[in-house]
Amino acid sequence: MSILLALIPPLTWGATGIIGTKLGGSAAQQTFGESCGALILGLGVYSFFVIPNVIQVSGKIWLVGLGSGLFWAVGTAGQFIAYKKMGVSAAFPLSTAAQIVANALLAASILGEWATVKIWAFGILSIALVTIGALAIAARSKAEKRLSQARPKSYGEGLLALLASTIGFALYFIFPNLLVKFGFISHHVRNANNGINYMTAMITPQAIGQIIGSLIIALVILHERQLFRLPTVKNFATGINWAIGNLFMFISAANPTIGQATATTLSQLGIIVGTFGGIYVLHEYKTADQMVKIVAGTVLVIIGSILITNLKVL
Repeated sequence: MSILLALIPPLTWGATGIIGTKLGGSAAQQTFGESCGALILGLGVYSFFVIPNVIQVSGKIWLVGLGSGLFWAVGTAGQFIAYKKMGVSAAFPLSTAAQIVANALLAASILGEWATVKIWAFGILSIALVTIGALAIAARSKAEKRLSQARPKSYGEGLLALLASTIGFALYFIFPNLLVKFGFISHHVRNANNGINYMTAMITPQAIGQIIGSLIIALVILHERQLFRLPTVKNFATGINWAIGNLFMFISAANPTIGQATATTLSQLGIIVGTFGGIYVLHEYKTADQMVKIVAGTVLVIIGSILITNLKVL
């Protein structure tokens, strides 16, 4: 059952880029709209789960949630910019590979989830398989390489956006458990009800942090002056879809039978949904040799993900 819950994020997150692209809007409008959608779901969780179960939402939990939400805004804005600069089917796999490496290694080393040499060896192997698979999915066609076609300037700008996105997402993922590690949040609070209480209590503050962060990025960095428009409202749907995956990702990360490293890696299986959705839903053209690489890369991603889900039994 725990694994099934951990597989909800890749389904919803894999569709996020597709939904956001179909609904349209600038990167700022998409990020802010998604934040608002996340708040809608967060308020629902707060009203129908946190309050009825008398779960404490302390000032410390508010600070953790706000901080995680601010980091998320950086990650999401960078990702939406990359989608526009590189295309979803190219940006999504690269973003996935970077997040898998950063999140798994941070959780394994800083949070101490990989305790033995054997687990480290298989963990690194699984990360390598997923990363190689992601890079294969994003590879250029033979024709592009043969003609030595240079990447457009927008591609380099997209890579810079992905770097900022990776840093933001890594901190957003690890921040709640990192503050437990440092003693800011007690283990008693964090472990209550297999971590469900702590993570659900954090969802609403996190969504508010997302809104604050997306507003700052939109107004100060992206200089967006058309924020409160129809595309923003449309992307509420993107946010609700994303927030469902977010809720189950953090619940899985808090569950000792899953853990942060495994939960975050599994969440990136959305690469399959995102890549094939970009091709068949958004009609992003791929050559025959690219499709071979995409299929092979998908197989490697699945094998690596299966391996990492079994690290706990090694």
